[in-house]
Amino acid sequence: MNKSKIINRAKKTLSTEVKELKNLSKIFNNNFYKAVILLSKVKGRVIVTGVGKSAHIGNKISATLASTGTPSYLIHATEASHGDLGGITKNDCILAISNSGETSELNNIISYSKRFDIPLVSISSNAKSSLNKNSTVGIVYKKPIEACPHNLAPTSSTTVMLVIGDCMAMSLLELKGFKSSQFKSFHPGGNLGKDLKRVDEIMHTGSALPLSKENEKMTKALLTMTKKSFGCVGVVNNNKKLIGIITDGDLRRNMNDNLFNLKALNLMTKNPSTGNKDMLVGEALNLMNSKKITSLFICEKNKPVGIIHIHDLLRLSS
Repeated sequence: MNKSKIINRAKKTLSTEVKELKNLSKIFNNNFYKAVILLSKVKGRVIVTGVGKSAHIGNKISATLASTGTPSYLIHATEASHGDLGGITKNDCILAISNSGETSELNNIISYSKRFDIPLVSISSNAKSSLNKNSTVGIVYKKPIEACPHNLAPTSSTTVMLVIGDCMAMSLLELKGFKSSQFKSFHPGGNLGKDLKRVDEIMHTGSALPLSKENEKMTKALLTMTKKSFGCVGVVNNNKKLIGIITDGDLRRNMNDNLFNLKALNLMTKNPSTGNKDMLVGEALNLMNSKKITSLFICEKNKPVGIIHIHDLLRLSS
C-alpha cells in the first residue's frame, strides 16, 4: 500500500466508527436508566464478563467503574466455568458484554445468575439473543458495520461497547455524587495524582504567612513582604479576616515619595481571590492562571490559614 491508500484506509476506519457511534443515542432509553439504577444499588461489586475482544473492553469498563466509585472487577467468561464463578456473590451484579449475545461461554454465567438470583445486566446488539432474553436488564444497540474492510474484525462494535460502558460509568458517577477528592484516592500516582492533591497538603502555614494589619504603615508591610518572599502581603482587619492584598505590582504602580507614609489599607486591592483547603491543586492552578496571579491565600471563614505560590504548583507538576 502506498501512502495515500494507508491514509485513506485510516480515514475510512474513523468515518465508519464515528457513524456507528452516532446510532448510540437510541439506546439511552428506559432500559439504560434501569441498568444504571440497578448498578447503583449493588451492595457488592459489578462483575464484568465477556469473551475475546469483549473481555478486553470489559476489562477497561471494569477499571473505569472501579476508579469512579463503583467497585468492580473482570471475570473472563471462559475462566468462570473453571472455578471463577465462586467469586460472584449474591450481593454482586453481573455485567455481561457480547456483540452477538450468543457467546456460548456465557451460558454458565447466565445459568449461575438465574440459580442464585444474581442480577444480570447485558450489552449486546441482538434483542432476540439468549443473553438479552435472560438478562434482568438488557441494553441493545444497533449491530454496527465493522470498520474492517471484510466486516469481520471487531472494530466498530468494540468501540460502541466501550462508549456504552463509559456512559454507564459517568451516569453512575453523577448519580452517586462521586467527587474529585474521592477520585484522588484511587489515583495517587502520576501527574493526575499530583493535580488531585489538596492545597492543604502543600500550602505554607503559620509564621510563613505574609500578613499585615490594615492600619500598619507600608514600611512595616514592605518588610513583611520582603521577608516572607511570596511577592505579596495579605491585609487583615481586627477580626483577622482577609480584606485585601498588596502585590509587587501594587508597589510599582504606587511608587512615589509618599508611599511609606501610607497605611496598608490605602494601597491594598480589595476582595482578593482566595481558595479553600479542600481545593485541588489542579483547580488552584487553573484559578491562578485565569486570574493571572502568582500567589493565592487559602482561607477559612475569610481568615487566612495558608498560602500557595504558583511555583509550588509547578514544581509539583514537573
